[in-house]
Order: sequence, then structure tokens, then C-alpha cells
Amino acid sequence: MANTYTLIASSTVGAGGASSITFSGIPQTGYTDLVVKVSGRASGSGYDFHLNAYLNNSTTAYTERAVYGSGSSAFSYSASIAGYSASLMGASGTANTFGNAEIYIPNYTSSNYKSYSVDNVTELNSATNNRADLLAGLWSNTAAITSIVVTTDDGTAFVQYSTAYLYGISNS
Repeated sequence: MANTYTLIASSTVGAGGASSITFSGIPQTGYTDLVVKVSGRASGSGYDFHLNAYLNNSTTAYTERAVYGSGSSAFSYSASIAGYSASLMGASGTANTFGNAEIYIPNYTSSNYKSYSVDNVTELNSATNNRADLLAGLWSNTAAITSIVVTTDDGTAFVQYSTAYLYGISNS
């Protein structure tokens, strides 16, 4: 089990909003795994938007399995998608509330395909529009991960005070 989290980079969205958050130049030594933590809200008028993460700016070769709950219902799915998908608070959601997601990527420098997991929640103070996701995915690419771009699925901007943090994890 990893016992050392080291902050590699962080980003806080300013007053004008941002269409994406990018972590580039990810160190290739010193860590075994990566964790990205996002607290965000989208500017679009819906209740929730998909949050996507693109590894090495690639939009292909992702597959995932997920379970999620939305209000009083539970769902599951399997998909081949462009970047992992989780839920992010939209402008129609509870005011001043942000959705939160954690992306865990083990063995990010290996020459094997890259697995990842996502734990995500969007709380809307509503009996029907809340959402919690657990997701397992695979990026079928053998390249070491050197960058991660976080964006929404429809290009909606992140609003001011949305944050993203990239951590490196080591076993020492």
C-alpha cells in the first residue's frame, strides 16, 4: 500500500473560468502511481456534466465499467469512450456546491496498458438528481503517462474556484 503522497502540481480556476486543466511534464521517476483530485463545477445550465480526463492528450482506446446511483435508482454500464467519465456539478445544481472526483492511476510509467479507477460524487440536495459513481477503466496504450488534461465532455467551462491537484505516490 502506498504511504507517501507528494503534491506535484495544482490548479485553481480564476474569474474567467477555464475550458480545461492540464498537468504536463509529469515526472517519470520517484513515484509509482498518480492521483488526480478534482473539485469542480461546470458553467453549463444542466444539473451534471461529464468530467473527462485524457492521458497524454489521447482521446482513444479507453474502456470502462461503472456503477452509479442517481437519486433513488442505481445503474451500471460498460463502454468504450473518449477519456474517463464521471459527474461534475452543473449551473442548475445547488448553488455554490462543487462535484468531487478522485482518479487513481497505478503504474503510470510501465510499458503495459494503464488501468485507472474513479470515485466521484455530485450532491444536489435533491431526491432525484444526486449522483455517485465508482468506475474501473483501462487505457489500452503502453506509453508512460506524461500529461493529463481534465475537461468537461461538452466543452462547458469550469467555473471560478474549481480546483485540481496532481499527486505522485511512492512506497517509501
